[in-house]
Amino acid sequence: MARATGKSEAVYERLKGDIESLRLRPGAKLSEVQLGEELGASRTPVREAIRRLAREGLVDFVPGEIARVAPISLGGVRALYEFRMLLEPRAAASVATVGSTDERVLVPFRELLARLEEFDETFRTLDTTAQTGSYQRFYEVSEGFDQAVVAACRNPYLARTIADLRSQTVRLRHLSHTGPRRMLTSLEEHRAMLKAIIQGDAEAAEAAGRHHLAQTLQALIDSLVGQDFAVGADVRVDLAQ
Repeated sequence: MARATGKSEAVYERLKGDIESLRLRPGAKLSEVQLGEELGASRTPVREAIRRLAREGLVDFVPGEIARVAPISLGGVRALYEFRMLLEPRAAASVATVGSTDERVLVPFRELLARLEEFDETFRTLDTTAQTGSYQRFYEVSEGFDQAVVAACRNPYLARTIADLRSQTVRLRHLSHTGPRRMLTSLEEHRAMLKAIIQGDAEAAEAAGRHHLAQTLQALIDSLVGQDFAVGADVRVDLAQ
């Protein structure tokens, strides 16, 4: 049993990584047999991994119980980011408040700001090709910020809800940073959020968080309009608005 559980975990991590990185494109069918052959696993761990990803919203089932990578649609992205804008700025504000009286809370945010400044200094010296290749370093800082907010948030329900949304948002990250200009803008947005939290300015932290999410949503909409995997009836409705 332990061996099957370990295999299922390995298959899950591989499939999740492929979905989040868009190596498995939205709408792609997931054949248990084919995946098992590719990953060197039996159908049981593959099935368990697919069901787990379905619970996270990364996989859905079409009639006939055929699994596929969950599509990305403009309407779905807007709904997700509207929900995030209700939660994450509030969490950032609460962390800033806590940090103003407990310096220990601010340690990871100071470290992240230092990493961000180092990345910024290096990024601006690179040519366009090298800049694109360095995005992963920024993603690590961005992911670190999100995790630090969740860890420092004293409201367990708020923290858990934000954490549960991570699987949905990570794969959109590659679509929201469409070039060096957006990368630099996002960098400035993260700098503003980090500084507000470090300074204990709850109002500024909330405003900076909301601004960042709004700008990211617009970048995603612009990107999805030009992609061929934005599917669903809501696309036409959204494009008309």
